[in-house]
Amino acid sequence: MDLILCHTISDFDALGAAVGLTRLKTGAKLVLTGGAHPAVRDFLALHRDEYALIERRSVKVDQIHSLVVVDTQKRDRLGKAAQWFDLPHLTAIELYDHHGDTHSDIPATFRQVESVGATTTLIVEQLQQTSIQLTTAEATVMALGIHVDTGSLTFDQTTPRDAMALAWLMTQGANIRQIADYVDPGLSPQLQQLLTTALDQLKSQRYQGYTLSWVFLKTPNYVPGLSSLASRLVDLTESDALLLAAEYGGAGGAGGAGGDGGAGGDVPVERLEDVSESNHQHSKSSRLTIIGRSRIPGTNLNALLQPLGGGGHSQAAAVTLRHENPPEVLPQLVDQFKEQIPQPLSALELMSSPVRTIRPDTTVGEAQRILLRYGHSGLSVVDEQDQLIGIISRRDIDLALHHGLGHAPVKGYMTRNLKTITPQTSLPEIESLMVTYDIGRLPVLENGQLVGIVTRTDVLRQLRQDQERWGETCPIPMTYPSSRLLNMRERLAPALWQLLTQAAQEAQERGWHLYVVGGAVRDVLLADKSQPLLLEDVDLVVDGFHRAADVGAGVTLAKALRERYPNARLDVHGAFQTAALLWHNDSVLDSLWIDIATARTEFYPYPAANPEVEASSIRQDLYRRDFTINAMAARLTGRRGEALPLLDFFGGMLDLRSRQIRVLHANSFIEDPTRIYRAVRFAVRLDFELESQTQDYIQYALESGVYERSLGANTRAPALETRLKAELKYILEAPYWQRAFQLIGSLGALRCLHPSLKLDPLLWWRVRLIDRWLRRFDPDQTLKHWQMRLEVLIAYLDPQERGKVAENLQLPIDSIERLQHLGQAQTEVVESLPQCQHPSEVVLLLRQYKLPTLVLIAVHSSRAIRRKLWHYFTNLAIVQAPLNGNDLKGLEYKPGPHYKEILDALLAATLDSVIKNKADAKAFLEQHYPCSN
Repeated sequence: MDLILCHTISDFDALGAAVGLTRLKTGAKLVLTGGAHPAVRDFLALHRDEYALIERRSVKVDQIHSLVVVDTQKRDRLGKAAQWFDLPHLTAIELYDHHGDTHSDIPATFRQVESVGATTTLIVEQLQQTSIQLTTAEATVMALGIHVDTGSLTFDQTTPRDAMALAWLMTQGANIRQIADYVDPGLSPQLQQLLTTALDQLKSQRYQGYTLSWVFLKTPNYVPGLSSLASRLVDLTESDALLLAAEYGGAGGAGGAGGDGGAGGDVPVERLEDVSESNHQHSKSSRLTIIGRSRIPGTNLNALLQPLGGGGHSQAAAVTLRHENPPEVLPQLVDQFKEQIPQPLSALELMSSPVRTIRPDTTVGEAQRILLRYGHSGLSVVDEQDQLIGIISRRDIDLALHHGLGHAPVKGYMTRNLKTITPQTSLPEIESLMVTYDIGRLPVLENGQLVGIVTRTDVLRQLRQDQERWGETCPIPMTYPSSRLLNMRERLAPALWQLLTQAAQEAQERGWHLYVVGGAVRDVLLADKSQPLLLEDVDLVVDGFHRAADVGAGVTLAKALRERYPNARLDVHGAFQTAALLWHNDSVLDSLWIDIATARTEFYPYPAANPEVEASSIRQDLYRRDFTINAMAARLTGRRGEALPLLDFFGGMLDLRSRQIRVLHANSFIEDPTRIYRAVRFAVRLDFELESQTQDYIQYALESGVYERSLGANTRAPALETRLKAELKYILEAPYWQRAFQLIGSLGALRCLHPSLKLDPLLWWRVRLIDRWLRRFDPDQTLKHWQMRLEVLIAYLDPQERGKVAENLQLPIDSIERLQHLGQAQTEVVESLPQCQHPSEVVLLLRQYKLPTLVLIAVHSSRAIRRKLWHYFTNLAIVQAPLNGNDLKGLEYKPGPHYKEILDALLAATLDSVIKNKADAKAFLEQHYPCSN
């Protein structure tokens, strides 16, 4: 006998998964191990006979062959049926569940636990792979399982897999009308009375910008359906989180918890009794059921209640326990839950700073030009004392321009009735202000001074990212956290974490915020957390502009940090006063490079130019970066515990999950073409895909001709010169250079070097061929192999263009000269080499050229010429004459310029097999170069 076990107080998800398994396992029987949720009980009263359902007491234990458990991983949720796991004659124990963070004590031989919205979804996916056709009753109960456990696809744990499973069940004939009846059956008269009491006794508190509510109810007997009451309370009171505690004196309450966990909660029943047999009889001790609901990102009710023996999901969980003094439990849980609530982002982290301001007499036309330069949607207007007096929006400016009033001062069009906030104002409070007063931007004031501005876009972006972050499960195994807090200490090598902690202390003492930004955050999120990560390159950003308008804050911090680490080398560079600390082969930190800069924004005066930078906020600093996965920051200062607040304004974590490279804005590649090569480098290195719109932006930039126009209109285009060379170097010296280069070629991005350059089959063959020659004839890499690969590309151009491109990239002088004279050298070799009749003539011809030139000639010549050059390198170039200069001295030849002539003659004779040993060589000397002493 094969049995499928539902947990005690079965809900629709457990029942639906079990019904589906009876179709997959022919002859298997479904067992309700102890009671059912009221709605499930009512449903089975009509449909029990349509399922392979048997009572636990009718099971013949000695005939049990295998067991299958659904929707739980705990023995104590199976009542007395848990004893069957110890039967010696069992052949298998299978387990199917969707509570991924639950510790299991069931000795399963097969286990499928995946983070989907409902366990039924896992079974539906197996059914879809078969040709089994479900009955309407089967499809309906399985659809109910998904509906109830996902809140009809609205709960945060819902995944696309649940939606697809539900759609398939509808094709199998699931009864929509029945589903509607059981998904929302309404509150019973008893629950309606409790709802009135609960609303009267409910306590609420604003905490970290969220509304947290709790209520303690007391009933003489167990009341089924408390989970529905909790959900209704949350909706009516608009609470962000609710803890509902219900004390009663009967034994049946333990069973009620199982059904009241909500969302398929993995909630244990009383461990020592079988609930179905207790039939809700009273006992001498009181029971306490606690049900939790939360909409607050980062909180986990399952983790809160699991230590007490309860469980469920992060946002819906329950527990039932015995307690001598039930009223004490709820306040303790409320305090513990508060500790889970992450500190919300503040205006300081959301705002743009410094704020672009104008005077009230500034013309509308000039205001419009400022908006265009910085991409803002509005400007703050300040008086002579820099006090904020108004805001003018892009819409206000556009209307004034439409009416031909570009010459008019902005004071006539600005908004004067302003709502303001402080740097400490939380994100929920900012959202409330914007909704209440329909405000699109809120100035941030500190001590009466304008230090930043938060826009509606800032808020909506953050809220959307929070929703996606908390509401989606990761489709691939990754190690980044599921919250906005990043426990970087667990990921980093202790020495590096200590250094970052000390840097944070120095910044905090000065009233600044300090962030780890960019690639370091990305690599920590992607790293295997089982291995401590010692990064080689870390970027730190100081955000303190609103408190200390000092663009050199990064240098100040670097100098302070160097006092603690005197072995580090301090480099200060750039007009913006960034600093770097460098360790080389350090016994603890190895080779580490830490860049420290002040938060800044940038503006490109023309495409491919060097950007002009200005001090700004951390958000603007992240916005100036290349891709979303590199535009995240972890705040080192002002944290609670070891977890760092993670700033992800642009969806970087979502793109990490999707394994895609996405650019931040449409003009990114036009402003800086090196980002095309960076996109390729990251995509290949991380095994990611280029997001489709990002590819479109690349194609538009390349095909627009903007780079050629920029080169023609300006004296310099650094992004097409040294910066482009640096990116090419990163790619061409990486182990994955061939894959990266193929992607560059498919994008047509070689035109950044020259408009006519394309990676056609011949050029691709030559690039790979030179790699083979270099590995064969320069195994010790005395040459720069990445540079030689680049020279092959340049050599593919017309001879008159090669030197120009090499100079533009600012290659070394010898490389420029080699490319300038390559055509002439190749002509000489190609024409002369076939005329050489003797080996000595080949050596005499080729040894006047250095290895890099000959390798370039080889890959650009015919097979016959390549064979002769290969033979030269492998055979002729290694031949040596039997006698050398010392031998000549021993033979009493007077040293002088004629030594070269003699040695060349000896080598030529050796190459041509005229002499084969020292005796032959001496005879050759006596004949052709007799010693005159």
